[in-house]
Amino acid sequence: MIGATTDDARDIMINGESGIMATCPADERPRYIQNQARLDWPNGCQSLIFTAAEPERLRGKQHEKLWADELGAWRYAEAWDQALMGLRLGDNPQAVITTTPRPTKIIRGMLNDPTVTVTRGSTYDNRANLATSYFAEIIKRYEGTRLGRQELNAEILDDNPNALWRRDDIEKARVLKAPVMTRVVVGVDPSATATGDEAGIITAGRLGEEYYMLADDSLQGSPLEWARAAVTAYHRAKADHIIAESNQGGEMVTSVIKQVDPTVPVKLVHASRGKQTRAEPIAALYEQGHGHHVGAFPLLEDELCEWEPGAASPNRLDALVWAYTDLVNKIPQRAATSRQG
Repeated sequence: MIGATTDDARDIMINGESGIMATCPADERPRYIQNQARLDWPNGCQSLIFTAAEPERLRGKQHEKLWADELGAWRYAEAWDQALMGLRLGDNPQAVITTTPRPTKIIRGMLNDPTVTVTRGSTYDNRANLATSYFAEIIKRYEGTRLGRQELNAEILDDNPNALWRRDDIEKARVLKAPVMTRVVVGVDPSATATGDEAGIITAGRLGEEYYMLADDSLQGSPLEWARAAVTAYHRAKADHIIAESNQGGEMVTSVIKQVDPTVPVKLVHASRGKQTRAEPIAALYEQGHGHHVGAFPLLEDELCEWEPGAASPNRLDALVWAYTDLVNKIPQRAATSRQG
């Protein structure tokens, strides 16, 4: 059993409302041994539990059945490769994939594979199990939109023709590992309240004329929560500074980050130009093959390839644009440091 993250495997696949522990009849229910990441079934079978965020842990494992959840959100395609290499036991090894149909290379390949059986289910099919308020508020908000077609109707979408980014450009420049870089920054698009929009938190770096998207730590939370996440990203990447938009919160942005760590340098930028004007040069880097994603960032990539100029831009996109703009405008140091992606 492989979840996109360790938390997903535990909280969705095993302990979730539709997970194994909730849906198995009592006489068939396995014993969950959390500290060994394993399920022991009454008939003697075992299920090993993994995260797609650590592909190397799958190397050398053998199995006859495989359940991969949210494959479209996995950061590393190598995790799927390693899982398939171990699918070699028994007379009929099989894999089951449950996922939102993001138009990734792996998902598109499966849809064109004659050995793959595809079953689709929409949110409307599950209506009897969902709160009335969910349909009144969430469904109404996204019904008829491109995002709604993907998330609610289980459609595989082609690129939005009006978007600045193209999935093919991202895919062609994707890398598995980043080089040692001359500059690294953390871009933040802050949120003023815990219940408002997500705070975008993007780590990016530069080497020569190549730019690397390293981490997406975006979250919905209070200013103190996203400040902690931004500071953690700064230290993890040994970044030069945090760059944050000041339009939303002003000096509060610096203040809350300094509460977490007063030593972290913070650079505030004010959005005096339109979002399209800021985003176009960064999208051009991707079109020219100079924008590299180290692994996959499905939520960010959905935003990049769905956003239309003129619409309210999502937070991950804004944070990425701030980070890349800072890297583009600042001449990198000549001597590389020990920073790794």
